[in-house]
Amino acid sequence: MIRVRFFCSDGLYTGFSVRGHAGLAPAGEDVLCAAVSSAAYMTVNTLTDVCKVPCDASVSDGEMTVALTEQNANPVQDLLKGFELHMRELSRQYPEKLKVIYGGKNHA
Repeated sequence: MIRVRFFCSDGLYTGFSVRGHAGLAPAGEDVLCAAVSSAAYMTVNTLTDVCKVPCDASVSDGEMTVALTEQNANPVQDLLKGFELHMRELSRQYPEKLKVIYGGKNHA
C-alpha cells in the first residue's frame, strides 16, 4: 500500500511524505506507483525549480519526504493542495492500494 501523509501546521500544508508500493503489477509496470511518483516529483520540481522555494526533500527507494517552513509553505499552498487533490482522487479509484493521511509536522 502507498501512504501519502500531508504535514499540517496552523492550517497550512507544510510538506508531505510518500511511502510504499501499490503492488498492482511488477516493479516498473505498476500504473498507480507511476502516477503517484510522477505527481510527487512534479510537485517537488515545481517547488524547487519553478517557484524557487527552499525545502528539505529526500528520496530513497519507495519513499519521498518534503518539508517546508511555514513561511516558505504559505505562497505554495495552491500547488500542495493540487497534489493533495490528485492523491485523494487516486485513493478513491484505488482505496485498497492508496491511503491519504493528514497530520504531523515533520514525518509520517
